[in-house]
Amino acid sequence: MVSTAIAAKNTKKNTETAEEIAIPQISLDEWVKNPPSGGLEWIDGHLIEKTGMTLQHGRVQSRVGWLWKSHVENSGIGGEVYTEVPCRTLEQGRKPDVAYLTPDLLAEYGNLPTLPQSFPLIAEVISPTDAANDVFANAHEYLRSQCQEVWLVFSEERLIVVLTQDSRKIYVAEEAIASVVLEGFSITVNALLG
Repeated sequence: MVSTAIAAKNTKKNTETAEEIAIPQISLDEWVKNPPSGGLEWIDGHLIEKTGMTLQHGRVQSRVGWLWKSHVENSGIGGEVYTEVPCRTLEQGRKPDVAYLTPDLLAEYGNLPTLPQSFPLIAEVISPTDAANDVFANAHEYLRSQCQEVWLVFSEERLIVVLTQDSRKIYVAEEAIASVVLEGFSITVNALLG
């Protein structure tokens, strides 16, 4: 889930229940120091709620996280795998679906409330309602902010787009993806999506 979000104004009216939900506006620095719980990201000066989570999305997100974490533990390369934790890009405050933090960065930043840069490896599970422009713009935002590899997982289409600083590749079916960041990790699209 990359950019399926609703813009939160100072007050948002829910027309179905006539409730008012107040979402205070904060600066990016405030968001970094104390990231709000839930799926709130800091985008262009506004708190934005990530939406579009489905059972399929959750299953794929969990599976990617589990596969990456299993590799980290079994290979002994170290580091940590997270789901929906905050990081600061050059422009925004984001919460990627799945992220890997190397041992060096974990030692340096592991106790902060928000990673002050993009994670080295990020996976975003794309929802059917996500706009293509936003999906790729967000991936490039991560890459401009010290991320080395972004996986865009299109589970319904059963394909994965992997972007690095130097390449853009599309993988389908039995094609194996070998991670640049997660040393020694390789998996086919079908195996990853189950």
